[in-house]
Amino acid sequence: MEPIYREQFKITTASVDRFGRLKASWILYYAQQVAGTHSNMLNINLVTPERELFWAVIRHRVQITRLPKRGETITVETWPMPTTRVAFPRCTTARDADGNEVFRSISLWVLMDRESRAMVVPGKSGVDVPGLVRGDELAVPGNLPPKLLEHHCSRLAGFSELDVNGHVNNTRYLDWIDDLLPSSFHQEHPVREFTICYLSEVMEGQQLDLTWELQEGPSIRVDAHREHAAENGQKERVFSAQVLFE
Repeated sequence: MEPIYREQFKITTASVDRFGRLKASWILYYAQQVAGTHSNMLNINLVTPERELFWAVIRHRVQITRLPKRGETITVETWPMPTTRVAFPRCTTARDADGNEVFRSISLWVLMDRESRAMVVPGKSGVDVPGLVRGDELAVPGNLPPKLLEHHCSRLAGFSELDVNGHVNNTRYLDWIDDLLPSSFHQEHPVREFTICYLSEVMEGQQLDLTWELQEGPSIRVDAHREHAAENGQKERVFSAQVLFE
């Protein structure tokens, strides 16, 4: 099986913002689509008589050369890197019709048990993904430590934001972050790079507290928390993100 998978996508009205530029969330959508298709082509079996597994992403780093516009066609290619002790790294790049790169990303995927919702390390999963190193891959993003941030707002996870795994799809978090800033800011400052660390899945009906701050760069730093199930009422961090704008 070819270690690199390629697929073309037409940039449609649904995938762009009010200025006709590709939404940051759709970069993750395309990366998710090609990763899933390629995984199926590699005949990776996630279902056994003993248990059923599913893929979950825990980190994303994306660099953007330019945001494609409505009507363009891009070619997205993806390949898995060698598996680590705990995760399956995967790279993605996209090029426009002239062959120029428009964005690239690296993501860390893990396997989760569908019933227990616990992570299963590669060595105990029975899943083998052949890896490739081309030499131009992005560095794997490090963790984003929690920070005290100036602003906060609440967000309730709804039905339309859930995917087939029953939790909020990771692509939606970029939409939430975009909504923190007005159109006037986005018009002058298209996104150029972002890192997201996913720490815990979000289920329907859960309310998150988003704390955020616009910093020099300009960039925005976001942490999302929810009330912990423990009686002490401590908040549990769900995701953290750093987004750099032009």
